[in-house]
Amino acid sequence: MASTYTNLGIEKMATGENAGTWGTKTNANLDLAEQLLGGFKIQTLNAAGSGANTTALAISDGALTGAAQNRVIILGAVSPQAISGNKIVTFPLLTETFYFIKNSTSGAYTVQLKAASGSGATVTFSATDKGYKVVYLDGVATNTGVIDVPLGSDGDVTLTGTQTLTNKTLTLPKVNENVAVTSTATELNILDGVTSTAAELNYSDLATLGTSAASKVLTTDSYNLTKISGAVLNIEDTLTDASTITWNVINSPVAKVTLTANRTMAAPSGTGIAAGQMISILVIQDAGGTNTITWNAVYEFPSDTAPTLTSTGALGDIFSFRYNGAKWLLIGQTLALTLA
Repeated sequence: MASTYTNLGIEKMATGENAGTWGTKTNANLDLAEQLLGGFKIQTLNAAGSGANTTALAISDGALTGAAQNRVIILGAVSPQAISGNKIVTFPLLTETFYFIKNSTSGAYTVQLKAASGSGATVTFSATDKGYKVVYLDGVATNTGVIDVPLGSDGDVTLTGTQTLTNKTLTLPKVNENVAVTSTATELNILDGVTSTAAELNYSDLATLGTSAASKVLTTDSYNLTKISGAVLNIEDTLTDASTITWNVINSPVAKVTLTANRTMAAPSGTGIAAGQMISILVIQDAGGTNTITWNAVYEFPSDTAPTLTSTGALGDIFSFRYNGAKWLLIGQTLALTLA
């Protein structure tokens, strides 16, 4: 029985065949296998005339001479080969394998890769694509196809569309702890109980986190006491003087306002007001003094009687309240304060 050859040209010797030459033929097969695994071929394209000229890449049975028996194929030359028209490069039928192929031509023309016959898929280097492609030949006899396997700019395989991965390990990217969190609040809610905005969770933004020095820490103990190794400060905000004064006690729990006429104090506003919250306001008379405040009914004073403001110009009165879930209860007042 005579030897047979695989679709990539490796000789399969039959029992009793090639007596005395097994060593030579085995070595030839090993050389061919090495070339198939990592061989390098520079293939000059047919440059005669113009238009679509075809260059056929062949497989030679039992020999190292077939261009299609190399893993890496450079189309053109070491220095770019000038071509005068679009080119076609064909591969043998029944060959199921893959190649690393570089378009090393010059000129604004395409280079198409396809099977020697059949109507299967093709892969084309555009007129400006002078890089590498990884291509896979499916080896189907009646409709041989060439498939492009895209490469990312860093050499990683880029998948497009819907892909089925078999026996693959996917690893999560590493995130540097110094990288600012920019995801939306919804995306961050995968952490149990986290509902803050991205800005509030920005690891690098110390001002947003409320820490001004690395030595200041927030701790809790076994008695459920929360401790901070520094003062807690609510910045005093200035409210807008208007006929009705509005006060968002969530945004500005400590506030001041200078009166220029008789005013009405609206009920405190703000999302998230809860029983136990404390607020404080400094009411300042303008130079003329004698201005009054009519307090909303939600403010509760001793004996249901609101205090009388200091009438002297430029003096201030401080009022502090605690919320009980229904009313803001006065817990302290200091009148007629000199502020400068």
